[in-house]
Formats: sequence, structure tokens, C-alpha cells
Amino acid sequence: MVGKDSLRTEDFNLCFEKLMMDADSGNSEKGGKMKAGVITEWKDIPVELLMQILSLVDDQTVIKASGVCRGWRDAIYFGLARLSLSWCSKNMNNLVLSLVPKFTKLQTLILRQDMPQLEDNAVETIANCCHDLQILDLSKSFKLTDRSLYAIALGCRDLTKLNISGCSAFSDTALAYLASFCRKLIVLNLCGCVKTASDTALQAIGQCCNQLQSLNLGWCDNVGDVGVMSLAHGCPDLRTVDLCGCVRITDDSVIALANRCPHLRSLGLYYCKNITDRAMYSLAQSKVNNRMWGSVKGGNDEEGLRTLNISQCTSLTPSAVQAVCDSFPSLHTCSGRHSLIMSGCLNLTSVHCACAVHAHRGISTFPYPAH
Repeated sequence: MVGKDSLRTEDFNLCFEKLMMDADSGNSEKGGKMKAGVITEWKDIPVELLMQILSLVDDQTVIKASGVCRGWRDAIYFGLARLSLSWCSKNMNNLVLSLVPKFTKLQTLILRQDMPQLEDNAVETIANCCHDLQILDLSKSFKLTDRSLYAIALGCRDLTKLNISGCSAFSDTALAYLASFCRKLIVLNLCGCVKTASDTALQAIGQCCNQLQSLNLGWCDNVGDVGVMSLAHGCPDLRTVDLCGCVRITDDSVIALANRCPHLRSLGLYYCKNITDRAMYSLAQSKVNNRMWGSVKGGNDEEGLRTLNISQCTSLTPSAVQAVCDSFPSLHTCSGRHSLIMSGCLNLTSVHCACAVHAHRGISTFPYPAH
């Protein structure tokens, strides 16, 4: 609605008039104190109404709006809960250093980058000022070191979602330290963090972050069975686990997840060439085990795996994969609904989901046209 390059007064005026009409209409019905015509200038806008207006514009405009007047500045600094600076292609580090100390009530901060800009001093400023932070995205921050993780651990203990994918300089020691303080983590993205994601770090996460539901370990080739098994035992609520490219794991990892994580919905095993039929049969059997548990806890038949990526897992046989497919009706091989992904496994072409089989039968039983 508002351009990223300029703050246009006419746009704010239109927004203001619309919201005033809505507010007047609503208050006339509810007997509220606000009456049409009372608010005549920008400085008279109640904080709640101002925040509604700013929710309709982009983050650049919000920052510019904080310079309109003192009242706006104070309202935005203390009222804004979410901020994204991913649009900043230059000098993001300096922008964070100047802005973050003012936005002390932030709960969500998105600092995703195409080119690495952030440095440790910016993240340390975030940790020192934003103690209410729950969601933090630092993906592709190649310049960051362990100093940043140590600062986040001490200053942002309420984090529930952390994305440090592509932050290749972090060590597993620093990640383990963070896990010991940020125990409320629900979503953690470590994709490409080769040095960071090790069995040592995963053991710490399994021990400390028991509420974890989603973990991305894509292409972390230092991850082994010890780490994944620790996760499975310590984080029973895991629902999404991406192990694509974790070439060291074996069936033991999948078996642990199948047996210990009854809410597992998505599992990525792309290029995990050590996975065999044992793992598949364990997944298939887990449906039976979870159904028995669910009959006591109120489970339903719709629960279970919804996405499974076994591309390039060339040791698997059709019978084992078909057993998984038969156990979980939400796994589809039919066109347009691929949730059982098997690319690169030419020996699995005979595996089909139930709806694909029914469609095939429908075609085969259709009467031939008369000549």
C-alpha cells in the first residue's frame, strides 16, 4: 500500500479516514467514548489506532513513521512487536545497532540476508535490549561467531523459534550452551550448520529443549545416530525432522524417532544411503503402536506421517516402502499430491498410495468404446 522508498502523507490520510469511520461506526454501536470529529490531527490518534494503521504498511514505512513526532516515536518504540529488516541490502549491521535499542518490546525479529552483513556486535545489542524476543531469524549470517550464540543464550531465554541456517561459523559448543538456556525452543533450523550440528550439540538439545517440535538438520554431515537418538528420547513432541544429507545416520535413528515420537508428521531422509528396510518397517509399525496409545489419549486415524522424503535411498525395497504407504493414508504418490518423495529410486516405481491404486483400477475397468 505504501511504497518502500517514501512515506506519503496522502496514504496515511486515506488509512486514517477509513479507520476513523470504522472506529466511529463500531463505537456508536457499543456506546464508546470516541465520537466523530474529536480526532482531527495525527498527534491526537490513540496508540491502539496508530498501531492498526502501521500494521497495514511495510517495515520501512514503520521506521520512517517513528520520526513523524514524539508521540508516534514513543508509541512505535514501545508498541511494535514484530520487525523485519530483510529488505535492507546494505548497512544492516548499522541499522540494527541504531534501531534495536529503541524497539525494546520486540517479540519477532527477522534479519534474513542475501549477502552477509550482520556482525556479532549487532546480535549482542539485540540480546541486551530485546529480552522478550521469541522469534529470531539470522539465516545466512556468515560473519557471526560464537559470541552471538553466547549473547542470545544469556539475553533471549524466551526464544521459541530460532533460524541460524547457513551460519557456518558457529561451533557445537556454543549451540549446546544456547540450548542450556533457551529451553522453550519449539522450532530450530540448523540447515547447513556443518560445524554446529554434531552429536554433542544434539545431546544437549535433547536434554534441555524438551518442547522442540521442528528441527532442520539438512546437510549437517556430522550428525550421527547418537545425536538423533538423544533427540528422539528427549524431545517426544517432535513433528518435523529434516535429516536430508545426514549421511552418517542409519536405521537406528529412524527407529528411535518412530518409537519415541508419536506425533511425527514429516521426515526428510534424502540421500541417507544407510537407511534400509528395517527403518521403513519400523515407521509402518509405529502407526500400530501409536494407535494403541491414541486409543487411551484420544488419538485419531488422521494422525501419522504426512510427508516422507526417501529420495536417493537406494537400498530400500518396494515391499518395505509400500508398507509405510499403506500405514499412513496421508502419504501420496499420485500426481499433484506427492508427499511420499522417491526421486532417484528407480526400484520403487511399483509403490503406490491408495488413491493412485483406485484411479488405476478405475481406468482399467472402464469399458472399451464401441467400434
